[in-house]
Amino acid sequence: MLKDKSDLKKKIKARVRKRIRSKMRGTAGRPRVFLFKSNRYVYVQAINDETGTVLASACTLEKGFKEKNKNTKNKDACQALGQIMAERLKEKKIEKIIFDRGLYPYHGRVKSLAEALRKGGLVF
Repeated sequence: MLKDKSDLKKKIKARVRKRIRSKMRGTAGRPRVFLFKSNRYVYVQAINDETGTVLASACTLEKGFKEKNKNTKNKDACQALGQIMAERLKEKKIEKIIFDRGLYPYHGRVKSLAEALRKGGLVF
């Protein structure tokens, strides 16, 4: 029995993430693009699950990103992050991806990031 409410929430989130990961697997040709949101920053990674490697990554914490964008956690920042990630994947000649939004509902920052990835030419 878990005493803390925060411990219980962590266990539930871990169980949901495990269930999501069992349904989607990234490959070298079609990597899984995973999104993580903290209270201050947004992180995106393209992962090849067959080898367990990260093919490309981008986050709002990067020095170049902070110079161009004033805010790091609003919809505009996520849209700019999606464009950066799309460019990095295009350089690696990746056209198709699997978008893994994790536990986050598809609206707001997650939706703007996904639309920016689509606008950048990625198919998912």
